[in-house]
Amino acid sequence: MKARGLAAQHAADWTTLFSQRGFRYLFAAIFISLFGSGLNFAGVTWYILERTDSTVAVSLATILTTLPGLVVPPFAGVLIDRVDRRHLGIVLDLARGMIVFGTGALIYFGETGLWVVYAMNFLLGVGFSFYWSTANALVQEVAPPRQLVAGNAAVLVAVQTGMLTAGAVVGFFYERAGIAGILAIDAATYLAATLALFRMRRGHLPPRARPASPALATPATGRVPAPPAAPPALEGPPPASETGPLLVPVGAPGLVSGFVAELREGFRYLRGEHHVLAMGLVYSSMMAGVISSSVLIVALARDVLGAGPRGYGYMEGAWALGAITGGFATGILTQRAEPRRILLASLATLAAGHVLFPYAPHLAVAVGMNAAFGICRALAGVVTQSSIMSIVPRGLMGRTQAAFSFLSTLLQVMMSFSLGWLAEWVNLPVAFGVLGALYAGAFVAAFRYRPAARALPIPS
Repeated sequence: MKARGLAAQHAADWTTLFSQRGFRYLFAAIFISLFGSGLNFAGVTWYILERTDSTVAVSLATILTTLPGLVVPPFAGVLIDRVDRRHLGIVLDLARGMIVFGTGALIYFGETGLWVVYAMNFLLGVGFSFYWSTANALVQEVAPPRQLVAGNAAVLVAVQTGMLTAGAVVGFFYERAGIAGILAIDAATYLAATLALFRMRRGHLPPRARPASPALATPATGRVPAPPAAPPALEGPPPASETGPLLVPVGAPGLVSGFVAELREGFRYLRGEHHVLAMGLVYSSMMAGVISSSVLIVALARDVLGAGPRGYGYMEGAWALGAITGGFATGILTQRAEPRRILLASLATLAAGHVLFPYAPHLAVAVGMNAAFGICRALAGVVTQSSIMSIVPRGLMGRTQAAFSFLSTLLQVMMSFSLGWLAEWVNLPVAFGVLGALYAGAFVAAFRYRPAARALPIPS
């Protein structure tokens, strides 16, 4: 009975999932946004390496992007659990679009200093510190409860399809339009993503006013019936009304005491949920590995394989294609094998594969290996996120995701600097070995903690 229940929980029903108006538009917003971000990330990485011939300079750009994640997440987590997450996503996309457009305009009109790109990366990092926690919390809201695995898989497909498309064309755009043209396209994608989030649903719906199930939203209109009045579960200002303000006023009575109370509540929750902490460590390690590995992959493409920007684009595109394949395969595999075994096998492959990666003799081999890494990252990511979303209450999801964002950022900063330094002053194999050790640590965390019975709940 339990096995059948788990199979039902993991079965991907794409028709049911995409019948939800909110999920359709969230999927579109993430795809569009990540296409632009993929162009930006790959273009900026190659631009800096071309200008400086230094992997340390490339790692500095990555560090500046992730550095805000050491400060922002505690504030972001409380804010995400207070305000309408759709409205917050709209504000974030508009702000990031203006930052990218302004940077592209400065470069186009003759500003050649790298400080412009570095400043853009830092400001975008502030936005990213909010965005990913907000997006993950929105997935929990708009995906039907029995389709959390499918919902996370679909979002991962949206992310990687956007990155795949970007990887396929970034070399072409960079050679013809330069970094200014790439940034202009990225700015336009932020505007398009804003429009998709605007269409996701109507009205103002803060987390504390959520209905019991996202399936209560009417698929045709995206409207959510007004929930019955209830006192707030945590100390602080009461929930905003349907016509309430977009964000909580800074001077609102009880804001500071409410913030501190909610922050403490989040810490208390995580201290008591060892399985959530273990899954958060695994997910944070994977995120840190993916982001920091770009420092090494661009050096591998140029210095070892001699493949140039197009070869780098092929490698990034292969990773995204693998991740898409893994995302679609997760729902099928979790019906045939225990999710924990899938997670452990994926992490073991990532650990061993990255140690061997710098010894790839040809570009085709490196492309194939990166595609395999994408598959493993997708499988492990969907299993961990689905497990987390199955346990964590909606009212705590923002703070939980923000805590993992902080941990991921800390690991990213440490890894980006270490890998860049090792690649420049020691050698690439040693740097890739350290990256493999990060995935080995995630394997140990996943192996040590067995999922609780409620980690992937049996639908009633």
